[in-house]
Amino acid sequence: MAESFAARTLHSAGDGRDARKRSSPGKDLLRVFLLILFLGPGGGCLSPGRPDVPMEPCAVFRCDEGGIIRGRTNRKEMALVFTGGDFADGGEHIRRVLREKGVRAGFFFTGDFYRSPENAGLIRGLIADGHYLGPHSDKHLLYCSWEDRAKTTVTREEFRADLLANYRIMETFGLRREGARVFIPPYEWYNREIADWAREMGLVLFNFTPGTSSNADYTTPDMPEYLSSPVIWNRIWACEEKDPDGLNGFILLIHVGTDPKRTDKFYFQIGRLIDGLTAKRYRIVRIDRLLAPAISSPAIRPGL
Repeated sequence: MAESFAARTLHSAGDGRDARKRSSPGKDLLRVFLLILFLGPGGGCLSPGRPDVPMEPCAVFRCDEGGIIRGRTNRKEMALVFTGGDFADGGEHIRRVLREKGVRAGFFFTGDFYRSPENAGLIRGLIADGHYLGPHSDKHLLYCSWEDRAKTTVTREEFRADLLANYRIMETFGLRREGARVFIPPYEWYNREIADWAREMGLVLFNFTPGTSSNADYTTPDMPEYLSSPVIWNRIWACEEKDPDGLNGFILLIHVGTDPKRTDKFYFQIGRLIDGLTAKRYRIVRIDRLLAPAISSPAIRPGL
């Protein structure tokens, strides 16, 4: 795997004594400048104690339980991601709006979603439009207990077998694992052990950024936790106003389809949501671009 720019820059200097012999002070200052430019003021990805050892991606991004939940807050960039399992009713509408707005997003589907013949046209269309497609667990497993998050409810072997099955069906659409290493867990629920297992497989586990309630767009009126689309809409903009960094680095999750019992579909608000974000000069980028340093980090190498 190719080294990162920062790693190559550091390695070019060797240890301190060799660097002093080979480099002039001007060249050393140039290297320092290039490193700062690459890493940005929000934090670096190399260990200050051992410059030859890569730091964890969580040294660069905001994380929870070992999973990335927010990109860099010093950049006015954010990502839209859509998950799908049982329902796909909003798929074509979402695809059409994204195409009209010139926005590329991330789509993460279960293996069963990829297998459904009814979804094949949508999947091929999303690929053709240049969106990022990734896994969301083959059978949408519950990785850990709702009551005790630290309690993992699957074995390491079950976790791996399920994800590999998700990747196998993705390959029938030409989606190879090497190009789809970003992964959002089923139920958006996981723990540190799951994040470690994902990393062993060379995957970058991420989750939505909390605070907007956009992920509650699946709820139905019969649920105590039901949130209507106007409520979700207002919470998104309230979060943008309240957070000192606005929505910088945000990962906004919306479902590609919801239960028919929910007639108030939030995905119908995607168009004006994008208009509102761009009016505030947010750049909506693909999730792999938002998390690029984590994907290319030597700390996460392709596994089995």
